[in-house]
Amino acid sequence: MLAGVALASIAIARTGDRIGRRRWYTALFLVMGFAGAAFALTDETWLLVLAALTGTVSTEVVESGPFTSLEQAMLPSAARAVDPTRLFGTYNTVATLAGSLGALAAGLVAVLDVEPQRLLLAYAVVAVAGAILTLGLSDAVESVAGSRRAPLQRSRGIVRRLSGLFALDSFGGGFVTQAFIAYWFTETYGTTPETLGVVFFALGLLQSVSFQVAVRLAGRFGLLNTMVFTHLPSNLLLALIPFAPTQLAAFALLLTRSALSQMDVPTRQAYVVGIVDPEERTAAAAYTNTARYVTRPLGPLVAAPILAVSLGAPFVIGGALKSAYDLALYAAFKRRPPRWTDQSAE
Repeated sequence: MLAGVALASIAIARTGDRIGRRRWYTALFLVMGFAGAAFALTDETWLLVLAALTGTVSTEVVESGPFTSLEQAMLPSAARAVDPTRLFGTYNTVATLAGSLGALAAGLVAVLDVEPQRLLLAYAVVAVAGAILTLGLSDAVESVAGSRRAPLQRSRGIVRRLSGLFALDSFGGGFVTQAFIAYWFTETYGTTPETLGVVFFALGLLQSVSFQVAVRLAGRFGLLNTMVFTHLPSNLLLALIPFAPTQLAAFALLLTRSALSQMDVPTRQAYVVGIVDPEERTAAAAYTNTARYVTRPLGPLVAAPILAVSLGAPFVIGGALKSAYDLALYAAFKRRPPRWTDQSAE
């Protein structure tokens, strides 16, 4: 799946504007339909591998592969009169809430007398519906100049630096995946799956609210300041979790951290497409997102042997790496505001 996401994202970075954002978007939904049908209807390994390599199968609700790269580029173009940060805040809120509904729908396995695998047909149905909806997108989502130019021009260096920094942040996040957090609570406090389910559902709700709070903070303090100065405290809270004296205190730290940690998502997405020229948005979004996708799985690989030494160490290491990212990002880009005022005419 990771290889597919990376390959599809790079293909979009290089050809997204030349082929057309809408065409790519429609094609992704159609391929997603094939992938969903394959996972629902067959056990043939080669076919499942082919479906995974399409890059349209993702375990993430927010920032889900090549779709996100295209959407990140199209949103500011399609609604130029709307504050881009507000667009991304609403976009991520809807995605998170929809993902929560999808998680609840997984409970249908216990109600319906069907094989769990067959429920993946819903993935294919949603994909076909998405493909139909893309036909209604206007020309506003396209990049006019991008089809005649290389994907990246004067922003090549900026995108490289951002990609490196985002890779560091994502690598740090790989130390503290949801699976690891669940494992840690189970091993440390004997927390039941039912309790963890409630806590993780609460985390999703807090994240949905935090996207809207981030929009308001960005309007007052700026995108970069909101990204860094909400993310940095959340990383410190993350590092404190293994030192919590009780399960309740650990949950409190986790929930507070969650309320802050995702505020950088809509602001980061807006900043990436705001700091480059309009015709560079597709490539900038795709390359920076690819850097995140590729490095995140490395975190668990490095964390695994560390668990034998200290069960709580990944919290501290992850928090430290992500804090280093925040400080480096601020130092490198504090004097680079978005170019929105220069991008009003696309």
